[in-house]
Amino acid sequence: MADRVAKEALFDRLADVAKALGNGRRAELVDVLAQGERSVEVLASEVGQSMANTSHHLQVLARAGLVASRRDGSHVHYRLSSERVGEFWSALRDVAAHHVAGVSELVDAYLGPREGIATITRDELISSIDTGKVVVLDVRPLPEYEAGHIPSAISIDPTRLYDQLRKVPRDAEVVAYCRGPYCAYAYEAIRSLASQGVHARRLEEGFPEWRRAGLPVAIGTAVSGVATTG
Repeated sequence: MADRVAKEALFDRLADVAKALGNGRRAELVDVLAQGERSVEVLASEVGQSMANTSHHLQVLARAGLVASRRDGSHVHYRLSSERVGEFWSALRDVAAHHVAGVSELVDAYLGPREGIATITRDELISSIDTGKVVVLDVRPLPEYEAGHIPSAISIDPTRLYDQLRKVPRDAEVVAYCRGPYCAYAYEAIRSLASQGVHARRLEEGFPEWRRAGLPVAIGTAVSGVATTG
């Protein structure tokens, strides 16, 4: 018979991974790192924590094997240890959304009413891009866009959202995406465009899901200007 003590030690160690995410700020850090590598300073700003608290949370995640780090001079940069961590985070979100009472209400409180937001699937977007009949907007901070984005997507700075969206032609067919299902940037962009009479839809998933699906990814500087496709 297998050793009971060894089995308990194994399952306790497996549970350490779940315990590492048993804090909202650590879960938020994983969500941000799903977009790409970040310095501790940037992460602290993203999650509204002090440098000391952010470093502590990152060390907990690192001990659980969820993140890895590298040093660049006086700065420490963190990343998810593998794409499997991103898949794990996505699965955890889905389980909570489908099986935990009250999550939908909390999402509505954060993102606002979602009933009027039209969506588009990944496959539908691919077909639309192939026909050249859609303007794709990446509504994430510029460093995330430059680290990887959907080919032909135009970068829209979320801190200058309303100024930049005024450049979108009124007759354009627009799709906006950002970090994932709980990212507010794309929702804000679509509501703003709708108020201007522009037909816009939100990609059902975010960029991390697009990348994990093995779809084409462009890397580099932002596409300037907003124009209809041919």
